[in-house]
Amino acid sequence: MDTSLTVVQLMEVLRGCVQHVCAMQETVPLEHIHSLPSSVLHVIKNTFIYCRDSESLYSDHLHLFADLLQSLFKETYALQKQLMELLDMTSVDSCAAEDSTAIIVSVIHTVLEICSAISIIDHALHANTWKFLIRQSTKHKSLIKNSLKHTAILHGLCEGILFSFQSCLLLAEQMKQSGTQENVDYKVFQRTIKLSRFFAVSLVHYTKEFTPFLVESCSQLHQTYLQIYSKFPPSLHAAVISEASRDEIAKGFLVALDPLLPSLLSFGPFVEAVLSKAPVLSPELHFAQCRLLLSVMDMLPSQPPEVQALWNTENHSLEDRVPLFTALFLSLQQCSGELSLPVLLPGVVAAGQAEHSVTLYHYVCIHLCAFVTSLSVSHFPLLERSLLEAILASNMIIGLLAMDVWCFLARYGTADLCAHHAFTIASLIRACPGEHYRVSLLGILLRRLLFLMAPDHQVEFVERFPPKEMENLVLWQHLSLKALMAPLRKQVAHELFVAGLAQGEEWLSGKRPLEELPRGNAALSALLLVCQTAGETLEVGQQTALVRAAGRLLAVVNVTQVLSQPCLQQAFCSMFRLLEHCIQVVESQMLIQVLILQNSLLQLNPPDHVLLAILDFLSSVGKLCIPPDFQVQVLSKLSCLFASLLASNSWLIHQHALVAFVQFAEETSHEDIIPQCLSSEETKSKVVCFLSKGCRAEEVAEARAERMKEENGLFHRLLVEARAKRQGTAVLESSPKRTCYSPSERQYESAIDGAAGALEAVKLLLQKGPPPTWLAKKLEALQATLNSLKDSTRWPP
Repeated sequence: MDTSLTVVQLMEVLRGCVQHVCAMQETVPLEHIHSLPSSVLHVIKNTFIYCRDSESLYSDHLHLFADLLQSLFKETYALQKQLMELLDMTSVDSCAAEDSTAIIVSVIHTVLEICSAISIIDHALHANTWKFLIRQSTKHKSLIKNSLKHTAILHGLCEGILFSFQSCLLLAEQMKQSGTQENVDYKVFQRTIKLSRFFAVSLVHYTKEFTPFLVESCSQLHQTYLQIYSKFPPSLHAAVISEASRDEIAKGFLVALDPLLPSLLSFGPFVEAVLSKAPVLSPELHFAQCRLLLSVMDMLPSQPPEVQALWNTENHSLEDRVPLFTALFLSLQQCSGELSLPVLLPGVVAAGQAEHSVTLYHYVCIHLCAFVTSLSVSHFPLLERSLLEAILASNMIIGLLAMDVWCFLARYGTADLCAHHAFTIASLIRACPGEHYRVSLLGILLRRLLFLMAPDHQVEFVERFPPKEMENLVLWQHLSLKALMAPLRKQVAHELFVAGLAQGEEWLSGKRPLEELPRGNAALSALLLVCQTAGETLEVGQQTALVRAAGRLLAVVNVTQVLSQPCLQQAFCSMFRLLEHCIQVVESQMLIQVLILQNSLLQLNPPDHVLLAILDFLSSVGKLCIPPDFQVQVLSKLSCLFASLLASNSWLIHQHALVAFVQFAEETSHEDIIPQCLSSEETKSKVVCFLSKGCRAEEVAEARAERMKEENGLFHRLLVEARAKRQGTAVLESSPKRTCYSPSERQYESAIDGAAGALEAVKLLLQKGPPPTWLAKKLEALQATLNSLKDSTRWPP
């Protein structure tokens, strides 16, 4: 107790001494008081630390010393205030610059330690102390700039910003929960916003003054920026606060932080920190990183060319640094939750229109396209490469965004630029061997560009890649003939039909080995293209030729082959869709063959794309009027197919089955079959719900946001694991093999029924006319297969 009283009295004496020096003259030479600042600050620092730690020091006896500690704090506060006034009055003699520099640096570093000590004691004192530190740093900048601990000072400012900002959000959450702002919390909330604003202004000011010395602090600045925007709406990880609180924080704090980014655009180390691939950001920061990159894009057009080059060019000396375009695509790729929810952002306000919100995808697309219009010609090669890399990446949304931007570029640029891009991409597609989803993505882009090409360039495109040549079928299968002018469309459709049918029949006749099936698939896809986009140009005879070719495919391939070879799966998918477009000329006997094959495929659990092709075909069967002699066979098989597909556990197949069934039910004249397709009350209720456009109970917004955050975290972990696997730093477990189950009795029945149905179809064909010469040999081979299967029925073998 006596010791504390003595300390209080000491503070009074020190304050008197400092006050006496201040009163002597307006300006005090620093060399006259060189020992005073350090010694007084040492006392102030330790006293504040003592006050801060008093609760843990005195524990249950704190109440006995409360009044004395309060007096001690007040005297120390007054002493510090007086000392700061004195130091503001000091002048530096240039002759004693070296000694003066050491003193000023020591003062600033000690004040920094005091800031750390009082941060949780008194917010007003904390802010005033920081204000003094910044003021002294800039006042003596020319002397001390090389000696200051810039990293420590910036770290303290960033900590102050984050702490005060989080306090704002916490208070805003509490007010949201209480449902009112008419309380003490609101006043505290306003004061905390002012404190956050002060730290933001101080950080911006210090950064502008000492930018060249902040090389080691760029990562800290980057992270601080991301931390702030990751906790503020519309981020998924933002606090739940009212619109009023959100606006107050934005206007009072975020506006003060806005000048920070423009001041760092020309600072190379900051550019490297933002565009670096090395640090893997946590999931909650990805959305903030995306917004940061978009903010940079919005600011760059007004910057000098050398600053734009910093962001828009590659740095070959730094492998982990990517250009701004690539960084944006990589960042957006991590925002799957924000894209799916979707998160809404302010849209571009047009003159005379009210402000509206847009999805994150829309927002990014608008700002990226606007940025493209400001690019220098020298940056276009890198832009084109970034767009191509994004399209060829494995992320569908990023590929779609790149296509949208590319099409904007084609419309914004000249017709020659659009044609050049189309010719280049067409050459890439034709040069790619085999089937690959990346080729399909390039095909989608080329299809869109074809719509944007000038008529004379379309003619040139057809001349460069004539559809009548077999090697160009792999290219034309991706395009849409609707993009072409009417006379050109008719010409291309005819040439594609002739070339595609010739190529398909050549493969079906056995003149081509199975290894060349991709070429046959390209021919089938080209024929399908004609049906889908220029079907009105096909005559009945041409449709009949297509159906005949499809029938030959049914005759030469069995179900087991289809499921074992992806190329055959693709061929049958194309065949089903060709028959869909030519359904009016499909005879009943062939229809039975197709339905038998589809039933057999269904029992063997084919991939989803095969099931979707089956559904496309089934949706068109309603247009047929089945002859009485064939109704029992056709309708029974149709009902089995629809019943199985409507009961699918896959949401994708189930949804397409509903669409296909409704289309079939609306068009068919055989209404008796409809109840047979609805095998259970559950299926019937789902169809009724679909027809009435009903929907399940909507997910609560908070629950949906939480689910999106979990998905973001999952995608983040998968990305880290994939990157580690590529780098050889981790070995991922391989996916477990699919469990092998014994075939069910139903599967045996279905396979036997399918075989019996196929033989019945052959019997009907024999009644209509003479068989081909090879049929007898095929039947002998089938007989041998049946004998072998009969021997295999003895179980165990």
